[in-house]
Order: sequence, then C-alpha cells, then structure tokens
Amino acid sequence: MAEKPLAQEIIPPAETQVIENLSARLKAKIVNDYPAGIMRRDAHPKMHGLVKAEFTVNADLADELRVGLFKEPKTYQAWVRFSNASGSIRPDRDRDIRGMAIKLMGVPGDKVLEAERHEQTHDLLLISANQFVARDVAEFDALAAALSGSFFAKLRFFLCHWRVAWILLRTMRRHANPLQITYFSTTPYLFGALAVKYAAIPQLVAVAERPAKPSADFLREAMVKQLQAGDALFDFAVQVQTDAEAMPIEDPGIEWPESVSPFRKVATLRIFRQGFDTEAQNAFGEQLSFTPWHALPEHRPLGGINRARKVVYDTISAFRHQANNVPRTEPSGWDI
Repeated sequence: MAEKPLAQEIIPPAETQVIENLSARLKAKIVNDYPAGIMRRDAHPKMHGLVKAEFTVNADLADELRVGLFKEPKTYQAWVRFSNASGSIRPDRDRDIRGMAIKLMGVPGDKVLEAERHEQTHDLLLISANQFVARDVAEFDALAAALSGSFFAKLRFFLCHWRVAWILLRTMRRHANPLQITYFSTTPYLFGALAVKYAAIPQLVAVAERPAKPSADFLREAMVKQLQAGDALFDFAVQVQTDAEAMPIEDPGIEWPESVSPFRKVATLRIFRQGFDTEAQNAFGEQLSFTPWHALPEHRPLGGINRARKVVYDTISAFRHQANNVPRTEPSGWDI
C-alpha cells in the first residue's frame, strides 16, 4: 500500500456550509456580548499587552528550511499581542488558554488573500496548547453552539465528545507570565513543499511564580514588570511533517510527536525592554486584526480549521471594525 502523501489536504464536501454556519454563529455571539461600547473579538478579547519586537531569521538554516520568510537571514519589525483565549473577559487567575499573535512588517511579496495581496505584513498565530480543541470545523461549530446554549446542551456535547473535554481539561491552565509560556500553532502550514507546525519557546533566565493573591489583570502586570527589567526572547521553531499518519493535516487535535520530528529553531523573537501599557497602544491593539491568512503563499495555512479561519476571521474583523467606526488597515512600522 502506498504511503499517504505529505502536506496533503482532504476537504469534506459539506465544509463550506459548516464554515458559513460557524461564521454566522460567532458574529451573533459578539452582537449579543457587546450590545454597547467597543465591539470586541469573538475569541481572545482580553489583551494582556501589545508589544514591539524584532523577528530575526537564523543565518545557518538547512537548505530545506530556506523558504519564504526564512529564505535569507533578515530582521523584521513586529507587533506581538498576548491575550486570553476565552470568548469573554475574565480574571487572569481563571484557567484558560493564552494566545500569542505575531504581526511581521516589511515582508515583501504577494500575499495569499487577494484583497490584501500587496500588504507587507505576515501573521503568525500561536496558543499555549499543542493540540487544538476540535478535530474539524463541524466539531468546532458544535462546540460553539453548545457553549452558547444551556447547561444541558453543554453536558450533552461533552458526554458525546469526550476528546474535546479531555483536551480542554489538559490545556486550560493557570500561568504566571505570558512572556514565559511555550506557544504552538496547533494547525499546520505549508513551508514550501513541506508542511510544518510552529512553536515559540521562551528563553528563560528566571521563572516567575503566580502571586498568592493575583489581581484580575496580573498577567499584564507580570509583563510590565519583566519588560521594565530587560528583553524577553523566544526561539521560533518549526516541526516538519514526516509521517502523514502520525502527523495528520486535517485533525489539529492530534499532537505531532516530537519523537518522530523534533522542533527546529529557525528564528529569534526579541521583545525589547519597553513600556507598553499606554492608552494609545492598548487602543491600537484593539484595532489590529490577525489572521493566519496574512501570509506568503509559501506558508499558506493548511487544514479545515485554517480554512474556516479564512472566512470567520475576515467576517468578524470587518464587522467589528465597522461597528467600532475604525478603519481596518495593516501597520507598516511601530508608529501608532
């Protein structure tokens, strides 16, 4: 029997309709959640901080990794947004998945999204979990429906979807500092002819501890304190798909085993020593949009969850920018 091809997508026949249903459901959610004031994101609405950074590609990459963004050693200016994943704004002491969204600037070349083909940005989205909560768009849509329903709707869903419950139990955790978490893409991306997953791994000098009596916003406070003292560094790494069975494209709920293919560092993310907790920078962080489809074709997102993101992120971003009466634009540098 022939081996399954690598970097291969398999699109279910009904997926387009499910994505439309999910997009409408999440749009209705934010209309209900934010009837007045700022219209926020459907997920990751609570921002711990938006910070300036540099993303420097390694000079000694293997030939197979010299692709797209990583074709040559280069440093890109970046904005990095740290957040809670929960769809509502809750105290940082609650268990949650945390997010890191990186927006690189000054990236030449046509991008995947036709409407933003000539933009000079490239986004990299990661979370503090190495598995996505759902196996596909249909399961994620069912989860979204259950979470917006009654207690019994939630109970029925989790009794019938034990793996979703187990992944949430494993990945919703308490953390001490967003600058000291390892983040993963969970979903795969093209890397030229290869498929990869991404990770951002902190270079730790001293490990923070959670306060005995944490405030509702202690994760922001921890970031402020660390960046007053010095830089924060992350190794940005890729994990190459080498086995289509053990490392599937269409089910991001399956962790790709590092024993089969370890992560390989390709760049350094340096977050400068800085003060970032200002009204202007916080407002700018609310206005920014991130999507994995802000990307070069060499790094096109793969798999059903990413295909859903293409529609959902664009719909939600356009809707909330219109509701907030702010233009939807891509930054070209650190000026705000």
